[in-house]
Amino acid sequence: MLTYVLKRIGQTVLTAFLATATVFVLLRMAPGDPAANYAPPNPTSAQLEAIRQQFGLDQSIPVQFVTFLQHLFQGDVGTSFFFKRPALEVVMERLPYTITLAVAAIVVTAVVAIPLGVWMARRANTSSELGANIATIAGQSMPDFWIGFVLLIVFAVNLGWFAPAGFSSGTSIVLPTVTIAILQVALISRLVRREMVVNLASPYLTVARSRGISERALTWRYAFGNSAIPVVTALGTRFAAMLNGVVIVEVVFKWPGVGELVVNALKQRDFPLIQATVLVTVVLALVVQLLVDLLYPLMDPRVRLGEASA
Repeated sequence: MLTYVLKRIGQTVLTAFLATATVFVLLRMAPGDPAANYAPPNPTSAQLEAIRQQFGLDQSIPVQFVTFLQHLFQGDVGTSFFFKRPALEVVMERLPYTITLAVAAIVVTAVVAIPLGVWMARRANTSSELGANIATIAGQSMPDFWIGFVLLIVFAVNLGWFAPAGFSSGTSIVLPTVTIAILQVALISRLVRREMVVNLASPYLTVARSRGISERALTWRYAFGNSAIPVVTALGTRFAAMLNGVVIVEVVFKWPGVGELVVNALKQRDFPLIQATVLVTVVLALVVQLLVDLLYPLMDPRVRLGEASA
């Protein structure tokens, strides 16, 4: 296991480096001059050149990248152009909000999607499952920004039950959480249904039923137990994606997380802030994937870590 963990840590470092390097190069190849965003109205060429020198943008891309690496190995990803503070510090201030939203959304997803998927599997291909199928397909089809606007209009503007934006109270998290969870519940519940249908029809379940084991135990201990690995994998993948910032939802609800931060950084062409955001969120996502892999042997002793990774 130690060899596997060390190997995955190496992969995590390499992936984070490649992602950061790719973003670094693409940002500087994109059209536009960041200095223009931070110059006074009607700037002169001398003013623009002074700003480029201040930000280190007057050098070639390879020279800028070497300088970036030198600072990165010292734990410095640069100073935000806009905030005039270490970019990593700015990201770490916003990160707890994104983590809170992601945890809330994945908990709601698991609590709703798993029982719903099991219920659908127990009633597969019957008329009683039709309504659940329609609901999950609709949940997959609706864009999250549209869901967010509908929830805002109905529950924040018209009914006034929740705060419309920001993180002003404990109820502020409800609408963005539900907005994210609707799509995730639709995806995960259909996955649970598919895996459960296969396992409920397996011969081992028929044998277990003939031994007088209760239907509850057959469903949850046997059928769901053998369906758990793909379900946990999907939940881990979705959670990792949320940690990268649910950009549209955070913008709609003005949630002060890394998603909204990176959108504003892109508008302001704040290169260090974008790079810091990418680095932090990629590392978090990869750590989550590693933890999911380490859970496999605990859920099914027959699974070895090398096979789980494959």
